[in-house]
Amino acid sequence: MSRPMLARSTPARPLLEVIALDARDAAAAQDGGADRLELVADMARDGLTPARETFAAVRAAVRVPVRVMLRDTDGFAAGGPRALDALCERARALRAEGAEEFVLGFLDDTGAPDLAAITALLAAVPGCRWTFHRAIDHAADRDGLRKRLDGLPGLDACLTAGSADGVAAGLETLCAEAARAAAGEPGHRPLLMAGGGLTADHVPALRAAGVTAFHIGGAARAGGWDTPVSADAVRAWRALLDA
Repeated sequence: MSRPMLARSTPARPLLEVIALDARDAAAAQDGGADRLELVADMARDGLTPARETFAAVRAAVRVPVRVMLRDTDGFAAGGPRALDALCERARALRAEGAEEFVLGFLDDTGAPDLAAITALLAAVPGCRWTFHRAIDHAADRDGLRKRLDGLPGLDACLTAGSADGVAAGLETLCAEAARAAAGEPGHRPLLMAGGGLTADHVPALRAAGVTAFHIGGAARAGGWDTPVSADAVRAWRALLDA
């Protein structure tokens, strides 16, 4: 009697997240095969909190998940109490509009995670999933930061280039952290998402190291940030990651 054939599990395809500034960007990214969007405003300041109306237009235009940036100041400080209160109010308004996923991350004056600011924002959007963004690349102690964030509710991804100078400088760090995540080390449970100057040339080494999530911004546009997201450019990244 022959034995039944066992079905082979199919690995999940790599996650591709694309930065969008508006509904046109969002639709093009979805058409090109993006799995998720990061919605921001003002990339001249590295991405700030978008307007509630922009989120509503994007949410109506696409089916893929949308992570909304919560950041209203340059750099990685949350600002004083009034600035933080204003950001929490904007977060509550976005949540009321239907936002369910967010992107945030703040450092204090010592380069450690500003847990007071982070927990205040999490209280404003309870039950939501979120990404800790590239503030990790500017932290005084990235491993210590990971351990201090470990267990915060909703944290399921960490966007990092491995270095403040971008993926080209941080490639070795990213590969090492992917190995630590695979080993289940404390602080490395959130999904490692590579982004920040990411190019197609970086992908083979990252994929070989086990990185399964990728974040692109300018690479999704034909002519830089003054041009909209190109569905063809996103499609090329989708094919590259799926190869």
